[in-house]
Amino acid sequence: MASSKGGGMEKMSVEQLKAIKEQTDLEVNLLQDSLNNIRTATSRLESASTALHDLSLRPQGAKMLVPLTASLYVPGTLDDAHKVLVDIGTGYFVEKTMDEGKDYCERKINLLKSNFDQLIEVATKKKTISDEATVILQAKLKQLAPASSS
Repeated sequence: MASSKGGGMEKMSVEQLKAIKEQTDLEVNLLQDSLNNIRTATSRLESASTALHDLSLRPQGAKMLVPLTASLYVPGTLDDAHKVLVDIGTGYFVEKTMDEGKDYCERKINLLKSNFDQLIEVATKKKTISDEATVILQAKLKQLAPASSS
C-alpha cells in the first residue's frame, strides 16, 4: 500500500526517510499553528460582526460599556450608530458606515475561511507524506534489525 503511494520513498535511505519525516512533521505543526490563528481571528471577526449588528439596533444616546482592552471597559454614550471605526491592522482605524463595517467583517471572515480550507488541504497532504515515511521507515528498520543481530 505505502509502496504504491510512496512516490519513490521506498528507494530512500533510512537517514533520508528520517529527514523527510522530521521535516513534514515540523511543517504539519506550523500549519496547525496557522490554523489555530485563523480560527482565533475568525472568531474575533464573527464577534465584531455580531457587535456591529447589536450596535445598529441601539438608539442614539444609549448608555453602554466601551471596551478599551479585552478586560477593561469604560462607560460611554452612543453618539452615532451609523458610523463606526474599523481596525484595519497595525494600529490603523478607518471610519466607515455601519453597512461598510459589516461588509468588511464578512469579507475578512470569508477570506479567512478560504485560507483555512487551503491550509487544511496542505496539512492533510503533509500528514499523509509523514505517515507514509513512517511506514516505510519502520519496514526498513525491521529489515535491518535481523541483519544487524546476526
